[in-house]
Amino acid sequence: MNNITSLIFFLLFCQAFGAFIGAFAAICGEIAYILAMRDGEIDTAERAHLRFIGKGLRFGMTLLLLASLGLVITSFVLHGTVQPAMTASYWIFSLLILLVIGISWALARKQISFALGSAISFAAWCFLTYLTLGLLPMISFSAALALFIVSVAVFYSALYYIRLLALGSTANRSLRKK
Repeated sequence: MNNITSLIFFLLFCQAFGAFIGAFAAICGEIAYILAMRDGEIDTAERAHLRFIGKGLRFGMTLLLLASLGLVITSFVLHGTVQPAMTASYWIFSLLILLVIGISWALARKQISFALGSAISFAAWCFLTYLTLGLLPMISFSAALALFIVSVAVFYSALYYIRLLALGSTANRSLRKK
């Protein structure tokens, strides 16, 4: 039984580590994008940096998915009293994972605006981190969805104004030089 407990702790650690990597890469990606867009175009070094961040996001998501799958299988094999698929947090977690994957696909193919896509991705990674750490209160699926929509709106507004301030200060500097 001790080996199973160690396996569960390892899987929980991997799940949390994957969520942290994803959230950290999302933050770094937003900062890198703002810095890259200061001069109005993305050069070779900035593109390489953004690719590295993209690999971090993929690694975080892969680790998160594999650890989650391992936890579900372990719970099924051990005949856990509450199966993960019967909880609202599992379905919230699954929806957020699919949302991050779908939004990333849409952003890569320019099917969604960068401002909205990055706000959704950023909010989803934050929610995934909170869910993984057990910090999100036990709420229903619809309440979590409503909270997510409100947080996307807050992140959209905050990121919009941060970009506006960062890029606006660059525009002001270039106007003063002329």
